[in-house]
Order: sequence, then structure tokens, then C-alpha cells
Amino acid sequence: MRRLVPRTLAGQSVAAALVVVLLLVAGASTLAAFDARRDATDSARRQVTAVASTLADMPETARALTSERPGMALQEITERVRESTGVAFITIMGTDGTRFTHTDPDRIGEKYLGNTAQALAGHVYTEKYTGTLGPSIRTVVPVVADGRIVGLVSVGITEQTLAQGWRSQLPLIIAIAVTALIAAGFGLWLVRRRLLRATGGLAPRDLRIMYEHHDAVLHAVREGLIVIQDHRIVLVNDEAIRLIGDLQPDLAVAPDFLRESGPVRDDELVAHRGRILVVNRSPVPGRAASAVVTVRDRTELSEAMGELDSMTRFAEALRSQAHESANRMHTIVAMIEMGRAGDAAQMATTELELSQQLIDTMTESVHEPALVALLLGKSAQASERGISFTLTEESQVDDAAMAVLSPRDVVTVVGNLVDNALDAADPDDPWVEVTVTADDAGVRIVVADSGPGMDLETLAAAQHRGFSTKDGGDERGRGLGLALVTQVVAAHRGQLRAENTYGSVVSVVIPADPNEAGEV
Repeated sequence: MRRLVPRTLAGQSVAAALVVVLLLVAGASTLAAFDARRDATDSARRQVTAVASTLADMPETARALTSERPGMALQEITERVRESTGVAFITIMGTDGTRFTHTDPDRIGEKYLGNTAQALAGHVYTEKYTGTLGPSIRTVVPVVADGRIVGLVSVGITEQTLAQGWRSQLPLIIAIAVTALIAAGFGLWLVRRRLLRATGGLAPRDLRIMYEHHDAVLHAVREGLIVIQDHRIVLVNDEAIRLIGDLQPDLAVAPDFLRESGPVRDDELVAHRGRILVVNRSPVPGRAASAVVTVRDRTELSEAMGELDSMTRFAEALRSQAHESANRMHTIVAMIEMGRAGDAAQMATTELELSQQLIDTMTESVHEPALVALLLGKSAQASERGISFTLTEESQVDDAAMAVLSPRDVVTVVGNLVDNALDAADPDDPWVEVTVTADDAGVRIVVADSGPGMDLETLAAAQHRGFSTKDGGDERGRGLGLALVTQVVAAHRGQLRAENTYGSVVSVVIPADPNEAGEV
């Protein structure tokens, strides 16, 4: 039995449909045959009633029945009518049931076999009855003369004759049924071919397993997946919802990087909702309005890369300072050997005083060790690159400020803004100025430089598209500074501004109370 059941989904679907078609055709054929039989019966009832009523209404019938020898005249009339109408028998009888006519002349004079009571009461009566010619449908009609019933007319058609009539329609019914089966079979064959192509000839169980695995992989994969078809989002997995948010099918309300079409995108960096996302977009061949978009979260990695970059530059600055300190040490040793110990001591203490003065200034203004270390590193880095680096006198950060911004967030904001300022400073007059203040209203960070600055359009691009104004444009791994700053600002409902006043000035304001962000 298992071999008789088709394996593929197409085969099983077509087999089920074929069974349904067979049942429908068989049922329709049976109903058609039944309807033909019923129509034949109804037609026979109407025919025998019409013939009987016509004979009963003929004046010749009433005159013959009231004559002394009615049989001779009536037999000739009834046989002529019977042959022309095709009925089985026509019997005209007296009120006592004595036959005056019959198909079989030997039966004339015998009693009529059937019910006559209703006809004698003046009614037209039709019934099925088994008489001398076998089962038949017959109608009995009274013959009235001078207001009284003088006889009865019975006309009948045998059921054998009826059966021959409706059975003659069976070949047509069978031909129609066979034609319907052939047409349905051809149509189901076409459907089977289409289903085989659509399902790859897989069985229902294979398709179910494939769907379950596909669904499990789709929701378990740690990469956002969005499928766009004909400018509509048709598939979004859980990770994509987590990274991007709830997406509507309409692309008009989707983020920019989903709405934009064009060539393949390969690991493009995008800032969205405080996250750094790596976006890949692959158009569907032959369908310009369809594409597959994958999204990965690179926020933590980008932060780590930023911190690593800062540490790398800090290490380079330390190596440079170590090299410079070695040169100064050799100079001091040589001066001592030359007998100029006083000059050597003055040179050593001067360098020590300058270094200590910078450390003292920063530690007095800034109580956060991580921020002090960052500023010292950036100061050394700026000195190495010949850039004047200044922490303004109004800078003041106490321990209370750390309740608003964590040390990690402070280092992210200040470090990236200073790095951008160092890169953008005018080579002819290189300077960078940093101001960090904190009070009851929140934290304010201002980084100014001698560079050309950014307009509003450039600032917006730098926040949302991993944009970089450095040489090389949109190179991978660049343009993350302001995106990371934007992430911290958005997380604390702060404000990020850029303006050109006494230089290029970028300011970040983080309110102490996020609910009062608009008032800071």
C-alpha cells in the first residue's frame, strides 16, 4: 500500500484531487441517470393523463359507451390512438370495470385490473400498478355524459418501455463523464508538473522539515536578515528587529539604508539608533526592486577599536617621549662630564617642572583618573605632532559628574572628539582646546580646533553614515568617531552641536536628568 501512495507533494496533491474528481464525476453521472429516469416517469404521467383525458372528452367515446355494443367502435379508435402515441395500452371500460377495449383482444370482456374508485368519484387518478402487461404507470379518467359517469378510460405505459427510454440516455451521460475525466486528468497532470517544479519534487515531510529548519535558523542566527521584494519588506528575523526596531512592510517608513537601492553593499558602516551597524545589501538578479540585506552589530567592536586606537597612539607618544627623554638624559650626562653640573641640574629640573605642572593642572581640574590619563596621552600625542593642546581653566570635573557619565562614556566622547580635532587642525596654526565642565545641570564637553569645521549637512552625515572627512573618504574602519559619540549622546538623551566661531567648535551636552534634556 505504501508503494501505491505517491511520495512527492505534487503526486499526493494530484492523487487527492483525482479522487475528488472521480467522486464528483461518479456522483454527477448517477444524479444525471436518476434525473433522466425521473424525467421519463414525469413525462409518462403527463402523456398517459393527456391521452386518457382526450379520449374521455371525445363525444364518440360517450356515444359508444351508451350504445348497445360499444366495443366494436371503441377498439378501432383506441388502437389507432395507441399506435400514434406509443402508449402500452388503452382500456375503455364500463362503470363496473368490464373492458370494452384492450391491446390483447382476448382480454376484452374481462374485469379491469386496477383501482377505479377515485375515477368513479369523478377524479383523474394516476398510479403504478401491475396488470396483464406487467408493471405500468396508468391514468384512469371518467367519461361523463348528460351529467353522469357512463364509463372509464385507462391509458398506461409499461415500466419496461420507460426504462428503455431513459437508459437510451446513458451512453450520452457516460460519454460526458469520460470527457470530464479526461479533461480533469490533463489539467491535473499540468498541475502536477507545476507543483513538481515549485517544490523540487520534495515530499510533504521533507518540506515540513525544511521549513522547520529554515525557521529555526532564521530566528537563531545572530545576524539581522531583511528580505525586500518589489519595494516591500517581506521577511525580517528576530535579530534584525532587535537591531533596527519594528519594521513595517512599507519601505517608505524604513531607515535610509533599507530604502536606498543600487549596487552591492559590502560591509558598509551605518549608525542607527545609537548602534554601529555593518550592512550588506545584495540585489536579487533580474529583479531591481528586490534585495537581501544583512545587518551585524559592530557597536562594541567599534568602541573597542576606538579605545585601541587611542591606546596605540598613546603608546606611540610614550615611545616618542622615551626617545626624547633619552636624548635629554644623554645631554645632561654630557654636561656633567664637562663639569657643568649646574646647567645640567637646571635643565633636568626645568623638564620635570613642566611635566609636573601639566599633571598638577589636569589633576586639580579633573578628578577622574581615566580622563586625566586620556588628556595626558592626547597632550603627548599633540606635542609629538607639533599641535598646541590646551585644557581650559574653566574645566572642572568632580566625582559627582561620573554619576551622569561613566568613565568609559567620558573617554569615548572626549577621546573621539580630540582625535577628530587633532586630525582636522590647520597645519599652519595647529591648536586644540578642550573644555570639560560638570555641574548640577549635567556635563558639557567642548572641543575646539583651528580646522575648517563642519556644516550641518556634514555633521549629519558623520553621525549617521560612518562618514569621514579624512583623506580616503569612506574607507572601512574610518568615520566611526562621531558615530560613537552620537551613540553615547543618544543613550543619555543629550545634544551634539557643531559651529564655527573662534575655530571649529564641537560641543556635547549631557543632562543630569534625561527628562529635562530639552532644557539643558
